[in-house]
Amino acid sequence: MRCRVHNAVSLKETKDGVLLSIFVKPNSPKFKIECDANEVVVYATEEPERGKVNKELLKELSKFFGVKVELASGATSKQKVLLVYATKAAVQSALDLGTRKLN
Repeated sequence: MRCRVHNAVSLKETKDGVLLSIFVKPNSPKFKIECDANEVVVYATEEPERGKVNKELLKELSKFFGVKVELASGATSKQKVLLVYATKAAVQSALDLGTRKLN
């Protein structure tokens, strides 16, 4: 499945990078990223306790985008906003290339 980023997917450029809204589904068999017209869904393998999912997200999404990624908001929520230290075009391009299984 290709990750065509539409206007409904929240990508907001800031002076530091890009704010990307995602929805997280923990306890998945494999870490993967899927997109639809409305959101980016990240399937995390970790359990949602003691920050395990957040640590996995930051590690794997940093690999995916090839740059540093930080959690901007949503530490205890399935709906999160990430700060990706890249341009909007670079983030959009990475998502447009398609989903990747990162293991």
